[in-house]
Amino acid sequence: MNAVVLDPRQLAGFDDALGAIVTEEVKANGRRLFHKGHRLSAADLDSVASLPAPIHVVRLDPGEVHEDEAGRRLAAAVAGPGVVTRGPVQSRVNLVAGEKGLLRVDGPTVIALNRLPGIAVFTLPDRLPVLPGKILCGAKITPVAIDEEILAEAEAIAGRRPVVQVKPFLPLAVGVVTTEGMTEKTRERFRETVRKKIAWYGGEVLGFADLPNDESEVADAIERFVDEGAGLVLTGGGNTIDPLDAALQALPRIGGEIVKFGAPAHPGSMFWLAYRGETPIFNLASCSMYSKATVADLVLPWIMAGERVGLDDMAALGFGGLLDRDMGYRFPPYEAEAANEADEEE
Repeated sequence: MNAVVLDPRQLAGFDDALGAIVTEEVKANGRRLFHKGHRLSAADLDSVASLPAPIHVVRLDPGEVHEDEAGRRLAAAVAGPGVVTRGPVQSRVNLVAGEKGLLRVDGPTVIALNRLPGIAVFTLPDRLPVLPGKILCGAKITPVAIDEEILAEAEAIAGRRPVVQVKPFLPLAVGVVTTEGMTEKTRERFRETVRKKIAWYGGEVLGFADLPNDESEVADAIERFVDEGAGLVLTGGGNTIDPLDAALQALPRIGGEIVKFGAPAHPGSMFWLAYRGETPIFNLASCSMYSKATVADLVLPWIMAGERVGLDDMAALGFGGLLDRDMGYRFPPYEAEAANEADEEE
């Protein structure tokens, strides 16, 4: 790039300024005339002539790509399935959720991209449940132009796998087995809460089995739900800390294998996750019945998006596992169906 100081007093040089790119925001009389990255045209010359002070501009060399075009190309390379792009607004292109689902971000690729000079890709945290219209990521270059070779390298890195994508939730059928005696009012409240949460993902509740604390009856109920097509079985009630809890004792009877007992989160010590073949089974502690601020509501979106949750996934919950009120953004927005976020300017 060739930097130039454009002085309004030297009008003879204005013809050479056509096509030059402004490197700073230019204001006059309290309003913005040009934003950073603006390419000067013949229509701008009268405005430039009225300025009280010189402005800084650059002329691009062959092989350099303007920030707006570069931002569009970078965003297109980063955007995966379920993502649409908006912009650029002052060189930033936003990646926006095109559907409800689970945000997945390829962290190592984001790091590799941001190691390149002039490249900036910034995202929401991985594995958030998101609504259509939610801004997920910004992609831009930090200077007003970038070398084609660097941009091409970024496109090659991003093209190896989806960097930012939204995995749609699956319409899973869910069976619910409870072993805790509840009053009729509490039972109805619990069922309403579970139905509402599952419906938010597009799933449906096959049924509720309210049972005594008997492992054989619990095992039979789980098997029955699986035979009926359940893609997920939830258990509730009982005492998960008790080794003789019926739901825990039922798992070996049906060939279930525990992934993790007790999540590294608070609240979460009563949570456990198991699989019977491909079917996940996990426990809803009492607080999970009515609240969304529990570890169960962190794991549920993963499963409803069709992900297999392993021990490493559960162990990693410890990072950010202190689930206080400030963590609210991590939980599914069960009360909403869309997010209408405006593109932000710098």
